[in-house]
Amino acid sequence: MNVLALVKNSERYVFLYDDDSTESVLQKLGQYAADVELSFSWYDAAVLSQKVRRLQEETIAKTSAVPSSSTPSIPSTPPSVVSQPEPVSRRESVPLPGLRFRGSGGFLP
Repeated sequence: MNVLALVKNSERYVFLYDDDSTESVLQKLGQYAADVELSFSWYDAAVLSQKVRRLQEETIAKTSAVPSSSTPSIPSTPPSVVSQPEPVSRRESVPLPGLRFRGSGGFLP
């Protein structure tokens, strides 16, 4: 069960939903934002929908990170083979037209 709450002035908005109901909660946020009789704004809907999506991503990440106990994990490379990390290529920053940069990345007056 997920809880999403917003207190705005004297109004309180509390949404209880499970992982299968995220789309309906997002739709409800839009309906509340469109209702002129509520102080619930489109900004409120945007902020809360970001939280809903972030929580959904975290839940998916947690469930995919937990290995299944029924299937043993088999390493893809033998233990005697150690792979070296790939070198990280350094990106050069390209200034936008009309802007000048110092070497440290700061703006010139």
